[in-house]
Amino acid sequence: MIPDSILVADDHPMLLKGLCDELKGKNYNVIGAAIDGGQAIEFIIKDEPNIAIIDIEMPVLSGFEVISESVAHGVCTKFIILTSHKEKAFVLKAKKFNIQGYLLKDEPFTEIEKCIKRVASGASYFSNSFDHILKTQIHPEMERIRNLSPSERTITKLIANGKTSKEISEELSISIRTVQKHRANIIKKLELPPSSDSLHQWAKENIELLFSI
Repeated sequence: MIPDSILVADDHPMLLKGLCDELKGKNYNVIGAAIDGGQAIEFIIKDEPNIAIIDIEMPVLSGFEVISESVAHGVCTKFIILTSHKEKAFVLKAKKFNIQGYLLKDEPFTEIEKCIKRVASGASYFSNSFDHILKTQIHPEMERIRNLSPSERTITKLIANGKTSKEISEELSISIRTVQKHRANIIKKLELPPSSDSLHQWAKENIELLFSI
């Protein structure tokens, strides 16, 4: 299925022009090209394109902020994120925002076109790179987090926010010994090395996952 209208937003002029030219060359109806998030949201609210292909990092408003604003205004535009980022936090955020498509900027145009058609038909499309991250990095860690008790999750979140055992014991009104016992259980359940810093490092790296449950 080919959408009736597409908006493209990217703050890199050459990338923006190149993608617009490719789409127009394939007879897609590109109704706008925005160089920042502010322009993008104006286009979306005014014209409600079927699909908006947007970069994550843009001036004025980020791609995620554009999507949030669009949802708040009740528009029906479907979103494809086109980005250089493939870190766990960005992929998870895209899933939380219910973004329909997520592609890397170095994908061939055939992959972009495949994504557009899938999204226009009502399906979602994450490139193979992101499917791999979901299957090998995000889903296994989410399962480990779900195995933690509510108390253990609370303590892990506090650790992710930089709290020491003493600060956690004071905040939760429990003894430091109890906090240390929880830490040992958490390390075991998360299958981490038994070093004192392993849990702190893991919590920082997976903070988005921790606060998504």
